[in-house]
Amino acid sequence: MTDAKPGTADGSSIHWKRNLAVSLAGSFTTIVAMTLLLPFLPLYVEELGVNDHAAIVQWSGIAYGATFFAAALVAPLWGRLGDIYGRKLMLVRASLGMTVAIALMGVAENVWQLVALRLFVGLAGGYSSGSMVLVATQTPRDRSAWALGMLSAGIMAGNLVGPLIGGLLPPLIGIRNTFLAAGGLIFLAFLATTFLIKEETVPGRRQAAKAGGGWAAIPDKAPVIAMLATGMLLMLASMSIEPIITVYVAQLVDRPDTVTLWAGLVMSAAALGSILSASRLGRLADRIGHWPVIAGALVAAGVLLVPQAFVTSAWQLILLRFLMGVALGGLLPCIAAVIRHSVPDRSAGTALGLSVSAQYVGQVAGPLLGGFIGGHIGMPVVFIGTSILLLAGAAFVWMAKPRSRARFRQG
Repeated sequence: MTDAKPGTADGSSIHWKRNLAVSLAGSFTTIVAMTLLLPFLPLYVEELGVNDHAAIVQWSGIAYGATFFAAALVAPLWGRLGDIYGRKLMLVRASLGMTVAIALMGVAENVWQLVALRLFVGLAGGYSSGSMVLVATQTPRDRSAWALGMLSAGIMAGNLVGPLIGGLLPPLIGIRNTFLAAGGLIFLAFLATTFLIKEETVPGRRQAAKAGGGWAAIPDKAPVIAMLATGMLLMLASMSIEPIITVYVAQLVDRPDTVTLWAGLVMSAAALGSILSASRLGRLADRIGHWPVIAGALVAAGVLLVPQAFVTSAWQLILLRFLMGVALGGLLPCIAAVIRHSVPDRSAGTALGLSVSAQYVGQVAGPLLGGFIGGHIGMPVVFIGTSILLLAGAAFVWMAKPRSRARFRQG
């Protein structure tokens, strides 16, 4: 599955632009297929035989969270195997596994099968995180943050478009056929990945990765640890607000029947800002350095969180969330670029896999903390507390900034 092709001077692939295009399209389609079930998941759980309202909500949460729980556990494993056997092979595996699992959701007969298939998607999937590894290792170093920013924008766009499609398709073709259509969409990504991606192989990488790759092969672990913590903090900060947005918006609008509409706009505003800024901040990071952009973005987001605690209208909250999304848009690609530049090639997949796991931890912990604090202490405290976390994270990143950055070409 891995094609040996002549590379560029720094060990990247001459096909990096095509690899980026295919990875971006594949990540977008797989994220769409994974998130389109959000609008109709409770309805499908009920269709599978769960009748009690509380049980429907509980099983919907279990089914949705199962994928991220499983993915957090196996991401470092897939990254390690990618170091040894090739990153393209991991994308082929992920797209084929997700094709089968999501299509089978359309023929599930009970809620246990649905949860099991959602777990399988997390265990077998990881296309978007695998794409990050492939693009990070195959793109020239001076273009890596821009390329990862483009890929990150595609992933965020998939998160936006997926629920929209999930709201439109079931009334037209039915819930079960929607799953089958999503499986077909990922199958197209599988075909494109198999036949269009050309991965540059580094001579001796497999042997080096088997003999001495992984975490132990990273000579300076401090920058990597700093980025793992930053990624977890980023997702925790982004997701901590989610559980309280609808309740918070209800205090800002006059008409109760428009609360969900305004809440949806607030939730989408940050993602839209990130989509628009990801590649631009990546290009800036390629020019002035990744560490200053990461620290600056955390400071900007931390400052923008404070007025969100004191808004008096939904429009003000939408504008502030959009600006916060603009500030945070370049963080994930910059985090991936720093990790890639801080580790030898034979350990890149392992380190980036750990980064994905850390982000999933933040994605799970954020809503739990935000919901608890918002419910027991007060919703403005969630914004202020998250602001303090981001500003502290910016200070930590600046202090962890290495004096000189080691560069690796191969392991």
